[in-house]
Amino acid sequence: MTELVIEGLRAAVGDKEILHGIELVVRGGEVHAVMGPNGSGKSTLSHVLAGRPGYEVLGGTVTLDGVDLLALAPWERAQAGLFLAMQYPTEVPGVRLDGMLGAALAAREPGAALAAGGQGDVRRRMVVEAERIGFDERFLERPLNVDLSGGEKKRNETLQLGVLQPKVAVLDEIDSGLDIDALRAVARRVEAETHERGLAVLAITHYRRLLAELRPDVVHVLIGGRIVDSGDADLADVLERTGYAGYSEGVGEAAEAAADPRADPLA
Repeated sequence: MTELVIEGLRAAVGDKEILHGIELVVRGGEVHAVMGPNGSGKSTLSHVLAGRPGYEVLGGTVTLDGVDLLALAPWERAQAGLFLAMQYPTEVPGVRLDGMLGAALAAREPGAALAAGGQGDVRRRMVVEAERIGFDERFLERPLNVDLSGGEKKRNETLQLGVLQPKVAVLDEIDSGLDIDALRAVARRVEAETHERGLAVLAITHYRRLLAELRPDVVHVLIGGRIVDSGDADLADVLERTGYAGYSEGVGEAAEAAADPRADPLA
């Protein structure tokens, strides 16, 4: 069974430590949600897991099925089965979506991924996924994320998830920019992957509305670079009503980190 294990993870941006010892275990078929105020380190966690440059790991380990992810380049982490749905998907002029997905599949499964139908097989997968999430097929012809709205970019990220079929998906605010119908379509597609393939999901969000659709197994509260509480899906309901006032000490740390100009602007 797939298992993402994060132990004692500490990380910094510049000389400011943002993550202060994250402990998480996410197994195949599970959905773990991470919630917290701005500046608490949520996006820093996703970037460190994916290997984004500019983040220094100060301590701890991250393994995926026993593989040391922190020792791998970002593309090698993707090959190992890690997928990041970005908070701010990047526009890549000149690179077609089908070409990118075909190259990604070929890199992960050399000599086998496209054997059944070449690039046409990738196209068929894309069309199927587009239909499942209500993503207009005309967007499949465009360069990656170019001239797409924020919500369309998030659907595009979900389409890539469905085509690539990773072991672990880190969803960094995939709900932002989505209307109610789009949110439901995206959440149901992710939920189907957890049930049908045993996808492990780490969903970072500010809002309960995503979790109402995803129905997480565990909700974690991340404040000041630490997980200060964990519970079942009901914890998200409590946070919706009370906010983070009950974690006043951590909120103070988070506010300090967010105010520091050297801190991660996407945390």
